[in-house]
Amino acid sequence: MTDIVDAATRSRMMSGIRAINTKPELHVRSLLHRQGFRFRLHVRDLPGKPDIVLPRHHAVIFVHGCFWHGHDCPLFRIPSTRPDFWQTKIDRNRENDHRATAALNAAGWRTLTVWECAIRGRRRLDDVALTGFIDTWLRSNNPNLELAASPEGEK
Repeated sequence: MTDIVDAATRSRMMSGIRAINTKPELHVRSLLHRQGFRFRLHVRDLPGKPDIVLPRHHAVIFVHGCFWHGHDCPLFRIPSTRPDFWQTKIDRNRENDHRATAALNAAGWRTLTVWECAIRGRRRLDDVALTGFIDTWLRSNNPNLELAASPEGEK
């Protein structure tokens, strides 16, 4: 299937997609700040350049978009246009995510991945639950955690 817009329009559309300060990331940052947590943003010295770094808790938080990181949820599907290109791109993103998490763990950092579906969509977690999960994890010694949308039967 060919693209429905010309190359210049597609380029303009793609350039509008943010890598940092996305709405889900801003939402998580707001929840953390309201709970009194203080953090640094996008620390380039750490593997994967985590979205949120909490040095006091020796923890990092990644806020992943379900499409760009290939999460197995209703918010993700491979586009019908150029599926090989997209599959390769998303697989590479997944590999980079695993590599960054492993490097952070090896350096003694704990990692939390908050998926976009946990913040938006029909099965999202409410703010109280999301804040509770993050707060509990930060105060624990659990090395890794992933937060995603609630299972189909709940909510």
